[in-house]
Amino acid sequence: MELYSWNVNGLRAANRKGFLAWLTAIQPDVLGLQETKCSPDQLDETLRQPPGYETYWASAEKKGYSGVALYARRPPRSVQIGLGIPEFDREGRTIVADYGDFVLLNAYFPNGGRDLSRVPFKMAYCDAFLDYCNSLRAAGRSVIFCGDVNTAHREIDLARPRQNQKSTGFLPQERAWIDKVIANGYVDAFRALHPDRTDAYTWWTYITNARARNVGWRIDYFFVSQDLMPRVAAAEIHPGVYGSDHCPVSLSLREVEETEETP
Repeated sequence: MELYSWNVNGLRAANRKGFLAWLTAIQPDVLGLQETKCSPDQLDETLRQPPGYETYWASAEKKGYSGVALYARRPPRSVQIGLGIPEFDREGRTIVADYGDFVLLNAYFPNGGRDLSRVPFKMAYCDAFLDYCNSLRAAGRSVIFCGDVNTAHREIDLARPRQNQKSTGFLPQERAWIDKVIANGYVDAFRALHPDRTDAYTWWTYITNARARNVGWRIDYFFVSQDLMPRVAAAEIHPGVYGSDHCPVSLSLREVEETEETP
């Protein structure tokens, strides 16, 4: 099962740069999008529901802002839009999809802002999100969450760690939250499979020609609950895919029967 996640920084803009052609070529089983900046009624049919896909949308009340979507060739059993917390859900940040053998959360975490004014809101969302994941785990569910977490975890995860000690996305409290995620039993799939890989980034600012120079940040993730790690076949970053200031990340998941021992 091939799962992809991509912050498209405006779905309509990404589509003008080849999004649908990429989707047709790759054909992921599940694709989580972040920062769609649209509602489905603003899209034409081919983008709103491409052939072979069911789509699900969490749009922000504010036009042209935030928003997440899920494109599924393998539709989930059920879908919940939002965490059930109005202050977060009105910004269109979360979709929860039940796939039976796991629950997938596609999320766009808040940006703390250049002046750090939104850091408290971001941390409140982070805590509520982890509480929700933990409630699923307490109910015996396996969990995968993907999306733009808007935080680089360690110095290996951004090109300029020293210069960004006081920047949102690399603040101590933001990084400590990822420590907490891991302590709660979730695994950063890419880093688990590539513990020493450097220069592996998922976002580059549009200014200063940063992408060409690979001066980036790894802020887009797949986290999986520890019980699912035996099913993880691959976790990759795809920097050669353009159309946004982020690139897609992917997770390859073995089917359940492939991991079960033969009687």
